[in-house]
Amino acid sequence: MERDKGDAPGTLHPKRPGDAKPTGKTELPIPTGANGAGQSPSNMFNPSILAKNIFADPSYPAFRSKILTNTGLDLDLYKSNQLQRRLNSIIHRHGATDLEAYGRMLEENPQLLHKFLDFFTINVSEFFRNPDKFTFLQETVIPGLLREAPVLKVWSAGCSIGAEVYSLAMILSELTPGRRHQIIATDIDRRILERAAGGLYRSDELKNVSPQRLTRFFSQEPEGFRLKPELLRSVTFRYHNLLSDPFERGFHLITCRNVVIYFTAQAKESLYERFAHSLVPGGILFVGGTETIFQHRAIGLENLASFFYRRLPAQSGKNP
Repeated sequence: MERDKGDAPGTLHPKRPGDAKPTGKTELPIPTGANGAGQSPSNMFNPSILAKNIFADPSYPAFRSKILTNTGLDLDLYKSNQLQRRLNSIIHRHGATDLEAYGRMLEENPQLLHKFLDFFTINVSEFFRNPDKFTFLQETVIPGLLREAPVLKVWSAGCSIGAEVYSLAMILSELTPGRRHQIIATDIDRRILERAAGGLYRSDELKNVSPQRLTRFFSQEPEGFRLKPELLRSVTFRYHNLLSDPFERGFHLITCRNVVIYFTAQAKESLYERFAHSLVPGGILFVGGTETIFQHRAIGLENLASFFYRRLPAQSGKNP
C-alpha cells in the first residue's frame, strides 16, 4: 500500500498484491499460566502441549501451504523450535483438537486468520526506541550522510505502527527544516499500515518523545495525540514482502530492527545481504540490539558502531 503525495494524510492505495513475510515485530510471549485459581480443567494450560511435534502431523504440509497462500507468511523461515511452540500454543488457545481442526477454523472464520497473523507478527514499537542510539543517529550518522547527499532516501523495513519511521522523520525535519526527503516505510500487516498512516498514538506510546517534540509535531485529540499533517505527508507507507519482493536501491539509511531474530540463519543472511546491496556506498543499516551481523564484511558492510553497519565501496563484498 502507498499513500499518494496528493492525498489527505492517512489515505492508502493498494501497492501490489503478493506474498509477505514476518517483519518488524516483537514476539508475543508464549502463555505460561497453569494451575491458576478459578481455571476450569479444560482451560488450564499444560506445558507439555508445546512439546508436541507439529511437523509429524500429516496435515502440516497442507496447513503451511494454506498459510503461505492466504497470508504470505512462510512458516519455513521460522526457527523450528519457536514455530512448533507457537503453533501448538495457538491451537490450544482456540480449543482445536489438532492442526487439521485448527486449519478448518481458519478457513471458516477470516477473523481467526487475522489473529493468527497478529500472533506471529505482534505490532509492538515505540518512538525513539533505545534513545541513546537515536542520539547517535541524530548527532553523528545523519549529519554524515547529509554531507554526502543533501536529500536522503530512507527505508524503515518492518515499520509496525510507524513510531520508528516518524522518529526518523522528526530528526530529519529538525536537521533540515523545509527539506523533503524520500522516506518509505513497509510492513506485512495492511491493518497496521492503515493505523501508521493515520498517525494517532496513545500517550503511553510517546514516553520517549520530548515535550518540545510533542508540541511541535503532535496535536492532542480526545483519542490521543495525532501527528501533524506535515510530518504525516513526509512518509510513504507500502505493503512489502521482505523475503520475496524486489528491493529498491539507492538508500542512504535503512532501519530494520527486531525483525529477524526468530528467522532461520539462512533467511537472516539472505535478508542482510539484500539490505547491504540496497544501500549506496557509505549508506547505513540500523538494526536491533540482538541482531549482530557476524559476517558483515562478506556482504560489503563494516561495523560503524553498536547497532550500525555502513556499506563499503561497491567493489567490497559480493553482489547478490
